[in-house]
Amino acid sequence: MFSDEDSEISFTVKFLGRVEVVCPDGLQMLEEALESLKTPDAYSTEKKGKKSKVCLFLSLSGLDILEYKTKFLLYSCPLSTVSFCAVLPTFPEVFGFVARHPAANTYHCYMFQSKKFSHVLVSVIGDAFQVSKREESVRGGRDLIVESLRHKNKVLQKENAELKKKLTGQTN
Repeated sequence: MFSDEDSEISFTVKFLGRVEVVCPDGLQMLEEALESLKTPDAYSTEKKGKKSKVCLFLSLSGLDILEYKTKFLLYSCPLSTVSFCAVLPTFPEVFGFVARHPAANTYHCYMFQSKKFSHVLVSVIGDAFQVSKREESVRGGRDLIVESLRHKNKVLQKENAELKKKLTGQTN
């Protein structure tokens, strides 16, 4: 499924938010993160309570969260930093993953909502994580952040080419 370096899967989901967490895994951590997102916090800089539509891009490089309309990159999480991913049993349409911040020794939980694809997404993220671990050991530990940037560059080049085609089609 992910044998080609250019392989990617994208889903449109609702982004519930990102919360700093103390533990890298566990369903309880996801439940606490969801509760935290529901409760306004005067000290937090993260937006809470607003569900925004995003594109969740998954590749062997990692998980990228892009704003739906503008395709602006909100967050990028290399798969090597992801420590846990699951669907909440109490809310089957809600899923999340925990990732280590690349520059700090902290973990963040990213929460999403998808009425139809929560279980599929968690399964696919798990599969990509397993393949990524195998490929990383085969490749000798390639720098996943550089790979993520290369991937993003390819996506933007493809989008740019499509926009150029549309533009030249309108001027002829």
